[in-house]
Amino acid sequence: DMALRHYTLDVCLSTPVDCASTVQSLLSIFHEQEMTETLHDTDGHGCLATFVGKNGRLLMLRVHSQGLVTIDLQCYDDDNIVQLDNLLNALEKKLKVLLHGNITRIKRLPPLVRGAKVDRYWPTADGRLIEYDIDRVVYEEDSPYQNIKILHSQQFGNILVLNGDVNLAESDLAYTQAIMGSGKENYAGKEVLILGGGDGGILAEVVKQKPKMVTMKVIDGCKMHMRKTCGNILDNLKGDCYQILVEDCVPVLKKYVHDGKTFDYVINDLTAVPISTEPEEDSTWEFLRLILDLSIKVLCSTGKYFTQGNSVNLTEALSLYEEQLGKLSCPVGFSKEVVCVPSYLELWVFYTVWKK
Repeated sequence: DMALRHYTLDVCLSTPVDCASTVQSLLSIFHEQEMTETLHDTDGHGCLATFVGKNGRLLMLRVHSQGLVTIDLQCYDDDNIVQLDNLLNALEKKLKVLLHGNITRIKRLPPLVRGAKVDRYWPTADGRLIEYDIDRVVYEEDSPYQNIKILHSQQFGNILVLNGDVNLAESDLAYTQAIMGSGKENYAGKEVLILGGGDGGILAEVVKQKPKMVTMKVIDGCKMHMRKTCGNILDNLKGDCYQILVEDCVPVLKKYVHDGKTFDYVINDLTAVPISTEPEEDSTWEFLRLILDLSIKVLCSTGKYFTQGNSVNLTEALSLYEEQLGKLSCPVGFSKEVVCVPSYLELWVFYTVWKK
């Protein structure tokens, strides 16, 4: 297991400085660390020096002509962290003295760990980098439909990651409650259809309310490793008031439409609203439209359809989704709610749709 740590130190200046003399002033620090330098020609874009040291250490120092100094330090994971901290501390201290009065900001970020056995970086839906406190891979499987990972986080418990997207953690009851109508619905004696929901969280919550019958699909691995979310509900494919179908939901929905079967609630937990804003070209949008249309068809006249949208920041994709709601085979109304789902580290939009 080889991993690389990448440290950064940025110094923002109010006015540009003499690049060459700034590099020269720092050389003694590198020499103390037995690092050898190479100066590079930057074709007039400030100064660039690289330094190579023991244990495969590599440091890049750039004094930019626009008033910015950047330092990137790469080292292996088993290197002496104290020595590296001392090097960065010495450089920061020297730069503060050297550029006294000219510094507007000094920023040193925690190191980026690259190539580690356990991947801790899972970006938000709107593309911002998040580092999770993941310490181990609990489960991994490539199913015919998707790559499934369950990762352990110290804060959030086990996290289900599907095709590289954080799906749900054991900490995320807020998600399950939101996609069930945030406590405003009574499921007692009702017919409920859950699409997706393979972690068992929605099923476990709905069944507590003694519905007439719940039908859903499931993901292997969750019943063993997401028990805080699903309890023991996934241990049996059939119970007093639920059945779990391990099959593709499109043919099942089409059969329900054909047979005239209806539900009081349809909860779609299959997929978030696609990020791509080309609904005509993207097969995910096509799938979403198909599921939406079939779901509304199997909804009884007073029924409700619940689904997740996406990150509150993806306004264009959410608007497109709302546009799709106006193109269904029968007119519908909708409302939306914004919820903080702990492990997502971003606000998430949920929709309620009903027949007009």
